[in-house]
Amino acid sequence: MIRVPILMYHSVTESPNEETRPHSVRPSDLEEQLTYLAEGGFTPLTLGDLVSRLNKNTGMPVKPVVVTFDDGYADFHTHALPLLERHRFPATVFLTSGWVADAGADAAGRPLDDMLSWGQAREIAQTGIEIGGHSHSHPQLDQLPTEELRQELRRNKGLLEEKIGAPVATMAYPYGYSSARVRREVRKAGYFAACAVNNAIAADRHDMLAIPRLTVARHTTIGMFRRAVEGSAVPLIYLRERVLTKGYAVVRRTRYGLQRVRGNV
Repeated sequence: MIRVPILMYHSVTESPNEETRPHSVRPSDLEEQLTYLAEGGFTPLTLGDLVSRLNKNTGMPVKPVVVTFDDGYADFHTHALPLLERHRFPATVFLTSGWVADAGADAAGRPLDDMLSWGQAREIAQTGIEIGGHSHSHPQLDQLPTEELRQELRRNKGLLEEKIGAPVATMAYPYGYSSARVRREVRKAGYFAACAVNNAIAADRHDMLAIPRLTVARHTTIGMFRRAVEGSAVPLIYLRERVLTKGYAVVRRTRYGLQRVRGNV
């Protein structure tokens, strides 16, 4: 069985705001983590490259790793990209199109901090960073009526491909939330892979439209990081997050069921 740690980052900054603080990391911590991966013999891949290799059953490195960033914060360009380039690490950035700094008439949702511009996103893509989808306005996709869900997915993919000038084939679910219905629509929208969270090591047995990732946040020590990427005691490291995720999944399913009964979806 092939096992791959897929790391989920958000903002990379010394001074996050209150909303982004829990899921932000310091540039110095990212530097230490990338150094550990490089010295530990890990081979970095984009999500698209990983899935392509799995589908074709060709050329998997001994210790693959995928580094991903959600939302598209401006500090990716300022802080993360130079570190990735220094270590020669590709990565995947999942971009919320309605949050882009110069989205203009396409602006939607409420960005949590300063976001990348379209020009920066194009520049990033030209360095070998993979741009993936992250919905248009960052809603809980599994709570949307089907037509709104389709618009969120297709508008996001269409704008990214138009503005970046390259195909977009991978995505990540906002908040990590999906459902069988959401995954069907993701496939119909033209994505061949999608990331959840789940805080587990990804494996080739997983549904490619529900690939688990490992959260890297402000409280993640280098010891926790090392154990997580090496696959040691992962359930224990993320025990609190996994309990909360399972509990809230029940709440969301119940909420969506009530909406269907009331005819709102």
